[in-house]
Amino acid sequence: MAHPQLTASEALSAWLEHLAHERRLSPRTLEAYGHIGRLYLGFLERHRGGPQSLADLGGVTAAELRAHLAERRSGDHPLNARSLSQTLSAIRTFHVFLDRRCDTPAPQLALVRGPRVKPSLPRPVSADQAVGILAEPGLDPDAEAWEALRDTAVLSLLYGCGLRISEALSLTRADAPLPESLRITGKGGKARIVPVLPAVRSAVDAALAAQPFPLEPSDALFRARRGGPLSARHVQATVQTLRGRLGLPASATPHALRHSFATHLLGAGADLRSIQELLGHASLSTTQKYTAVDAAHLLGAYASAHPRA
Repeated sequence: MAHPQLTASEALSAWLEHLAHERRLSPRTLEAYGHIGRLYLGFLERHRGGPQSLADLGGVTAAELRAHLAERRSGDHPLNARSLSQTLSAIRTFHVFLDRRCDTPAPQLALVRGPRVKPSLPRPVSADQAVGILAEPGLDPDAEAWEALRDTAVLSLLYGCGLRISEALSLTRADAPLPESLRITGKGGKARIVPVLPAVRSAVDAALAAQPFPLEPSDALFRARRGGPLSARHVQATVQTLRGRLGLPASATPHALRHSFATHLLGAGADLRSIQELLGHASLSTTQKYTAVDAAHLLGAYASAHPRA
């Protein structure tokens, strides 16, 4: 059913509501999509000389979209090819919503091609480096003992269970002690079952026993120094400090521990479909990136060890 009375801004708000409540995207993703949408509508208003309606959005031309992308590629904060491709994808998703929900197609957008983006490979840390990162919080003489145990537990969930930071921090007091298998709700509300290693369970048990705050069942399991829920920014800053002490490269991030979980499983003989399920990837093609990482490792080992290499 068409809604010709809607303004373009109201159409954008309806799309964001759809993404939040039906697609259940994360707040961070919604913020990014909203930013892209507002810049896009702002460009159309400047280019066309006034506020836009829903019907006006159906008349967007390929030349206008290319001009907007060219504008985003220049200026004080130019986008690289990957960010530009993500911008185009978000705008197309917005127009798909307008077509399906508001009966307002924009057929010319199909003529616009995005920039070529060289696919990037995950950059995992080695098994020894991962073990070093997990052990390092407990070796800091200046850290509170309970905070070191907490940091070890969170990092153990990333490497031992392949969780995203947001997934590890979403655990509540009711989830601990952890069961042998944990039900995790990831991106887009997609649920998966993740086995919990005894070492991970022990790390979480130790962190819970040491933390000094009374917790209700619904409270976040991991707490900051003053008692509030632990933030993703803290986890990122912690790993940045740890990699500095261990002499690891900037690619050694919290998410690299999740990459390492997948790569090390693959190297040990796990099949791609199982890894896809454990990581919660919607598409097997996303998981297949790890085969290139593992192949690179095998070629490196061959080159350094084979007498004829």
